[in-house]
Amino acid sequence: MGLGMRKIIMNILSVVLFATVLAACGQDAPVVVKKGAGYEPGATVVAERAVLPRLFDAVGTVQAKTDVRVEAQVTGRVLEVLVRPGDRVAKGDRLVVLDSRASQTRLERSKQALFSARSQVAQARDGLASAKAAYTKSESTYRRMSQLFEQKVVTAEEVEKAESAYLQAKAALSRAEQGVAGAEAQAREADKVVQEADIDLGYTTIMAQEPGEVARRLVEPGDLAFPNKELLTLHTGGSMHLEAMVREALIGRIKLGDSLSVIITALNDKEPLAGVVQEIEPLADPVTRSFLVKVRLPERPGLYPGMFGRLLVPLGERETVLVPKDAVRRVGQLETVMVRSGETWHPVYVRTGETVGGKVEILSGLSGGETVGLTTEGAR
Repeated sequence: MGLGMRKIIMNILSVVLFATVLAACGQDAPVVVKKGAGYEPGATVVAERAVLPRLFDAVGTVQAKTDVRVEAQVTGRVLEVLVRPGDRVAKGDRLVVLDSRASQTRLERSKQALFSARSQVAQARDGLASAKAAYTKSESTYRRMSQLFEQKVVTAEEVEKAESAYLQAKAALSRAEQGVAGAEAQAREADKVVQEADIDLGYTTIMAQEPGEVARRLVEPGDLAFPNKELLTLHTGGSMHLEAMVREALIGRIKLGDSLSVIITALNDKEPLAGVVQEIEPLADPVTRSFLVKVRLPERPGLYPGMFGRLLVPLGERETVLVPKDAVRRVGQLETVMVRSGETWHPVYVRTGETVGGKVEILSGLSGGETVGLTTEGAR
């Protein structure tokens, strides 16, 4: 190996050793690397100064707009459960089927009772018709006998006999009218019993009252269902919302209808979701001194209730430096950016912050306006 080649190798080793020492010492002093020494940038860009919003992260939880408890209205053994968590259901879809034999029996008995009550109404009405005919006849006879008595054609005893028959027919007519009213009332009551039995029979097939998604299944075939026992939970109402606690010092910065950014970590989205403030509870939690804020979220596949989210509350603006992500090189915990100075390049150790639209925020190390190099991959 020639003397010249040995000198080049020693220079390269010296540069690497010096950079390592600087990193260990936490210094930002430049190390000059000439083009011939192994660094060729794919492209160059200028580190730009930008104004970004200052944001406060209010943590929260994604909730469904409405949670519906699906319960049984009658007591019965569960025969079928037709849905599972995650299933989408439409209004009118069957969810759970109960044993309907007892309800069917009650319906048949109530129908028989209704038939009997209607027969009694018919008989009472026939009796009323006969009573009316007898009353009409006795009334006519009594009036005729009264006229004949005035003409001294009949005796007082005959008039009294006609009057007695008239009063008896009148009383019988009153009883017949009451009998019809009673029979009709019993028929109406029997008809209500039939309707209730029919409704109970309908309750043995539990259907979705509105579209939604099955969140929980709390019953299996063979279980006993009864009123107030929850069988399923449905998430309904379309879009989800984020419920976040915002501290009292910041609540004045939020208004109903404001558009705020929301980050749902589980979605791994590059951009935050655009949420709209739909409710601010006007009562602070006395322990955390925070207010509950509900933010409506847009429709998004993979968004489910219970997910963790962060509401970004604007606090103002801040000035910072941005460079492309491909300008930052990482080795372990160290981050560097290659900066051009004249015809030479030197690495600058930086500390990065947030990623904004494909660019990285530089918290320290650059002041803006520097020419930085991109990797060959970044240039492509």
